Amino acid sequence: MSLRLAHGAGDPPADEPVEAVVALGANLGARAETLTAAVDELRRLPLTSDVRVSAPVETIAVTLQGADADAPRYLNAVALVRTRLAPSALLAHLHDIEARHGRVRRERWGDRTLDLDLIAYGDARIDEPALTVPHPRAHERTFVLEPWLDVDPDAALPGRGRVADLLRDLREGER
Repeated sequence: MSLRLAHGAGDPPADEPVEAVVALGANLGARAETLTAAVDELRRLPLTSDVRVSAPVETIAVTLQGADADAPRYLNAVALVRTRLAPSALLAHLHDIEARHGRVRRERWGDRTLDLDLIAYGDARIDEPALTVPHPRAHERTFVLEPWLDVDPDAALPGRGRVADLLRDLREGER
C-alpha cells in the first residue's frame, strides 16, 4: 500500500513519528471489552507504531451540569500512540473507531459506548473548527490526567505544564 493510501486525504504524514495522547472512555455496554478492542484498533492504524496504554480508571460521569452520580460510571484510559499520521488524519481514524463501536453523537457530554479524544499531538498547537490540540479541557479532567500519569510519569500537557502538577492542583481544589 502506498504511503498516501495508508495516510488518507488531507495533510501529509509527518516525516518522523510523533507521540499523540488519546483518551479513551466508555460508560455504556461492555466497557472494558470496548476499551480493549479500541486499543487493538489503535495498534493497527497505518503509520502507527508503539502504543502504550494506562491501567483503566473508573470514574463518575460528568455532564454539562457537572458530576452525575445517577449516570452509568465511565471506564477511562489513556493511550500514547507513536504515529506519522497528521493530526486531522488521526482524528478521522479515532472517529471511525468510535463509529464501529456504536458511538452516536446526539448529546454533548452524554452517555456513550466509546469516546476517543485526541488530547495532545507532540508539542503541536492546533486551533481549527474540527480540531483543537492540546484538548482545551484536558487540564481540568482527572479522568484524563490520572491515567496519563500512569502510563507516563513525566508527561507534560503543552501550554499547561507537568501532568503530575495539574493533577495535584485538581485534587487539592476538590478538598
